[in-house]
Amino acid sequence: MAIEPIKVREAHGGFQKLYRFPNNYGASVVKFPGSYGSEKDLWELAIIKWFGDNYEICYDTGITNDVMGNLTEDDIQKILLEIELYPL
Repeated sequence: MAIEPIKVREAHGGFQKLYRFPNNYGASVVKFPGSYGSEKDLWELAIIKWFGDNYEICYDTGITNDVMGNLTEDDIQKILLEIELYPL
């Protein structure tokens, strides 16, 4: 079963999907002109840390220290599972 976003919205001429997990980590997954992979119809993912209703990109997890680009839907689902299981 696929992990579903909590919000999908238009962003910069494309789309952004937001994810949030009980550990207060999540992801911003985007596809718009200039995002890594958009020219190949692929996605870019940034791990985020939620603070109430706000979030910031998180560069210091054991999963990655940067945004990840050129991702397929399957790639995203695998990374989302890692984020969901990431320790507090």
